Amino acid sequence: MGYRSSIAYLYGLQHYGIKFGLTSISKLLAALGNPHHHFRSVHIAGTNGKGSTAAFIASIAAAAGYKTGLYTSPHLISFTERIKINNREISRASVVRLTGLIRDAASPLDSITFFEFVTAMAFTFFAEQKVECAVVETGMGGRLDATNVLQPILSIITNVSRDHELYLGNTLPKIANEKAGIIKRNGVLLTAARNSAVLKLFRERCRKKRSALLVLGKDFNLQRRPDNTLTYRGMAHDIHQLHLGLRGEHQLDNGALALAAVELLGRSGFAITDTSMRRGLKDVVWPGRLETAGSRPQVIFDGAHNPAAMKCLRNSILNGFDYDRLMLVLGIMHDKDIRTMLKEIVPIASKVFLCRPRMDRAASTAELARRLRNSGVCYLETQSVGEALQRALQEARRRDLVCITGSLFTVGEAQAAFKRLTAADGCIRRTGKPD
Repeated sequence: MGYRSSIAYLYGLQHYGIKFGLTSISKLLAALGNPHHHFRSVHIAGTNGKGSTAAFIASIAAAAGYKTGLYTSPHLISFTERIKINNREISRASVVRLTGLIRDAASPLDSITFFEFVTAMAFTFFAEQKVECAVVETGMGGRLDATNVLQPILSIITNVSRDHELYLGNTLPKIANEKAGIIKRNGVLLTAARNSAVLKLFRERCRKKRSALLVLGKDFNLQRRPDNTLTYRGMAHDIHQLHLGLRGEHQLDNGALALAAVELLGRSGFAITDTSMRRGLKDVVWPGRLETAGSRPQVIFDGAHNPAAMKCLRNSILNGFDYDRLMLVLGIMHDKDIRTMLKEIVPIASKVFLCRPRMDRAASTAELARRLRNSGVCYLETQSVGEALQRALQEARRRDLVCITGSLFTVGEAQAAFKRLTAADGCIRRTGKPD
């Protein structure tokens, strides 16, 4: 198979849907020689921020000179974004080779899902490349997620809020229980969760597992100083004059978790200096999270995909950007809490451009429009993400802000469209109307 046919095969596995449980992935990994036993790891779950936290940790470990794997999902534009070593994406040739290898190993097994297959690909690649540490993000939940076959150095649960309720439960304790499934016996759990019921559940689970629990705000913290630099106070490190490479006040929690995680990696034999922490925190690359891509008008991409993330985005826009009008490009998955997401972000927009990314799960523009009909906001239904972005850019003035959000799938399609539009126009400034 070539790359395109390999990717077509992988996407074809999506017809098996979402399947929770560790039986199939364990059998598949056993057939591949249990590659996940051949590298050390950090395992991350959480409703929001797990990708950013993973990127921070991987960036710091790489800055310290360690060969560091990073496995995240979904991708924005290219499948190869999901599997990286020291911020370099897996090559297309490796995707082709590993697809064939894993397909052969999976042939005696029943209905291996897309996520199980790709997880096996990531773990096999990391073992082959002899990574010294892999930072692995769960796909959904934790307890029955395919990545939970790992025996990590430490586990992280960034936070818990309502999302994926069809699969994880419709209360915070139920969702927290699924995520707490990544806590390992005699391990360590880091969390930035603040809800008292959630923390109580984590404490009880850690007690039963004889695991240590370290909580943001109690055992470690990252604070903004009056000069806009950051100070980290951890278990053994006090570091001043830090700078985050990602925008948004919510990234302070993710940065704090990452710094606490690398402190613990230091206790497990990794030599990570304050200098490496400082450099990795500043130089992190994590696209699609308050990512700026244009000026006059300003353009930002943010993959906020649930109410809590949308609230963070709203606060970041109001407090971190200087603009006249907000032009909102919005595409959301139909299984999300659309009503609350719209309630968080739409009131600050001057106009909303509704779109439907090319995903079966995506809500139609008609459904989004129906929810906005009596809101008093001006909105426009479009035929595609690309059209929505183009119309927003055409109507935006130079001092306006264009924000693309609602789903990482929306952001990925918009970024690809943005590259085409700017390549055609030569410069995004040409699309902005005069003030």
